[in-house]
Order: sequence, then structure tokens, then C-alpha cells
Amino acid sequence: MSEQQRLEEQLLSQVVESKLSDQLDKAEKIDVDVQTDLLKVVQGEVDGVSVEGQGLVMKNDIRVQELKLQTENVAINPLSALFGQIELNHPVNATARIVLTEADMNRTFKSDYIRNKMEKFDLNVDGEIVSLETQQIQVYLPGSGKMKFNGTMLLHEKGDTRSVGFSAIFRPRTPSEPIMLESFNCIEGDGFSLEVVAALMQQLKALANQPYFELEGMVLRVKNMEVQEGSLTLLVETRVKQIPSA
Repeated sequence: MSEQQRLEEQLLSQVVESKLSDQLDKAEKIDVDVQTDLLKVVQGEVDGVSVEGQGLVMKNDIRVQELKLQTENVAINPLSALFGQIELNHPVNATARIVLTEADMNRTFKSDYIRNKMEKFDLNVDGEIVSLETQQIQVYLPGSGKMKFNGTMLLHEKGDTRSVGFSAIFRPRTPSEPIMLESFNCIEGDGFSLEVVAALMQQLKALANQPYFELEGMVLRVKNMEVQEGSLTLLVETRVKQIPSA
């Protein structure tokens, strides 16, 4: 919090900071600045809220190396705010810059939260349903704007189940370029048929082209991804429906 903040800004900043900290298992640093004044608080108005954090570990074991977030105008319940509770009257739009290290991404892929969402998905291959079950995924960020994925999947096809290891290199989407698949290789097992690979690529394309994603009461849209050696930077637009309660 800034030393030049008004008392009401400091108090509200402390309340929001406390609520956010309650949602984290760990935070190396978290700093909240609420931009408002007493008259606006009484009227239920806040000009904006900025959040900066480092080493944030969420309760679903997802870690973020750096976070910078800035909201637009916020409409709050003024009575609740005066008693130290922040309740949003309307969803809030915000922009965020998120930095993930290579270790952060691998930790995320191993978390139960992500594994449950990625555990199994079905593909329509020439009218027949083929299932892929993710066993493990390892992420590498070698630089040059590339992301490498090594992993193992169980392929359920025509009553048969077999393990297939793969390696893939992607270039993430930018404002001017779509996602580019540089290579896809099977490195263990009998591999995938061409039809299964085509259906998988179509599924991944549909997922990547989704206009937004929902996560813990928030709607997220990734505007840009920048890959450097060892880290991934995301520029994200988000719509927050409510500040989480402990």
C-alpha cells in the first residue's frame, strides 16, 4: 500500500489484502491498493483496485511467480464495506499480467485440480468414440518462443487400451499469429493412427480457440502469451463476479 493513501483507502486495501491472503496457501509478497475516497465508499463506488503479488500459491496447488492486476471501476455494498466486508454489486472487469516459471507450470499439471479437468476426453474418429486418458505431462520452456510437452496417455480404442508416449513442440498464439504446432512425435508405444492425431489436433484447436475460460468464479480471456527461456507471461482479461470469501 502507498504511504500517501487516505485512511479509507488503507482500510479497504487491508480488507481486500486479507481476503485474498485467506485464499492462498502461501504468498511471498502481496500488495493491494484501493483507489477511492470516503464519499465514494459511502456511495458504493471505488475507482479501481490494483494487486501485485509474488510467489502466490493457491489452495488448489497452482503457483504464480508474479501477478499484476488492475480493475476498472468497482461497485460495492457500502454498508458491508464500512464493516470490513467487501461485496461486489456488479461483476468487475480487470486486466492482469501473470508470470509462470517452468517449475510453476509442471506443478500446475501435477495438481489434482488440473488433473481432474484433463484426466480423460473423448474424440470422434470417423464416427467411433476413442478415449484418451492423460497419465503425465512434463513442460519445457527452452526459449525462442517455444513450448515443449512430453507426456504419456492411455489410448482406449476398439475395446483395447495401450500406453503411448509423445513429444510435441508448440508456438503459442500471439495477437498476430495463431497457435503453431512445430512437431508431434510418438516416443513410446505403438503410436497414434493418423485419424486419431487429426481428431486430437481438432480438439486442441477448439479448446485453444475458446473465447474465454471459467475458473473459481472468474471468466478469463488470454490476450497474449510470451514464452521466454524458463518462463511464460500471460496477458489476461478477466471478469470477477465476487471477491472470494474464506
